[in-house]
Amino acid sequence: MREALKEAAKAFAEDEVPVGAVIVSDGKIIARGHNQVERLKDPTAHAEMLALTSATNFLNTKWLNGASLYVTIEPCSMCAGALVLARIKDICFGAKDPKTGACGSAVNIIRNKKLNHRIKIKSGILEKESAILLKDFFKKKRAKK
Repeated sequence: MREALKEAAKAFAEDEVPVGAVIVSDGKIIARGHNQVERLKDPTAHAEMLALTSATNFLNTKWLNGASLYVTIEPCSMCAGALVLARIKDICFGAKDPKTGACGSAVNIIRNKKLNHRIKIKSGILEKESAILLKDFFKKKRAKK
């Protein structure tokens, strides 16, 4: 999770919402990502999506069976849906997202019994550090206005 926080710090420095993600397979980080929505002018350029694409390219496969995602905030519905489709094994996240979190906070895509894959969830990992980074970012944004 500390590596995901490093990615989130990169996003913060680039004036992006500070979310970072890493994907681990066989005990090694195989992909990293941080939000690049503003830079790429792409609403899908979330940390999880970028890490997911990087991981599947690295492994040359569409499935991430056995891989774990570490992300600083609870994934949104777009990211959670993509993670289900990629068949990732675990999602470990820091801060919950009561507005858009799709692992149980706002909605629960991960536990939808109609979907063909189940993902194990672990939340609250370095939650305080993740939340502080987000709060500082939005406090800075409000101060600019």
